[in-house]
Amino acid sequence: MEAFKVLIQVLNVLSALAVIVLVLLQHGKGADMGAAFGSGSSGSLFGASGSANFLSTSTAICATIFFCSLFTLVYIDSQPAANAGAGVMSEVVKTKPAENQKDTPVQPAKNENQSSIPN
Repeated sequence: MEAFKVLIQVLNVLSALAVIVLVLLQHGKGADMGAAFGSGSSGSLFGASGSANFLSTSTAICATIFFCSLFTLVYIDSQPAANAGAGVMSEVVKTKPAENQKDTPVQPAKNENQSSIPN
């Protein structure tokens, strides 16, 4: 199960990076992708349909993969573990209180060199 979780985490990070790159590649409404690479407005980098359809579709697919992997990680982490009571400190804190210890607090010892007048 742990290997599956790592695989989903890697998929999540890669899809997030893909969404970031694809959003940064997209230009405003009036800009043309071909003009960014030096060709005039007559040439287009992604064909006659333009770059908006290709980049928009790719961004939507990567965003869908990102959210699905994110929801899968949340579902995996919300399931109760096989060792539900065990935590990080479960092995360290296994001490019993001393049986001969009194419930009264320890009084601080008075030092003869200290005066009772505050400075």
